[in-house]
Amino acid sequence: MEIVLNLVLVLHFLGLAAIIGVFLVQMRAKSGFRTDILLTGAITQVVTGLALVGIRQMGDLGVDNAKIAVKLIIALVILAAAILASVNKRKGGKVKPAFHAAGGLAIVNVIIAVLWD
Repeated sequence: MEIVLNLVLVLHFLGLAAIIGVFLVQMRAKSGFRTDILLTGAITQVVTGLALVGIRQMGDLGVDNAKIAVKLIIALVILAAAILASVNKRKGGKVKPAFHAAGGLAIVNVIIAVLWD
């Protein structure tokens, strides 16, 4: 079970890298935002985050439910912002606010993950 947990954790980190990486690279851009990468990363984060909690609970490992609830809410807002950015890009609308919200909240989620004891 530890191997599965570690593989899912790697996928979780890759989803995070997709969100924050594309955000940092395109932070100053005025157009041409890669919402496809942002959306893929957001979906990956939610799915693998839920899987990580499930695997930990199946293995009788401790889970801080309050921390997980806060992180899940933020992850769902990130996903909603990524969807909004993607839809707006297809329709020719404003992408930048939703794109920046998703990237900024992903950084907030990392801070919570690291600093919340």
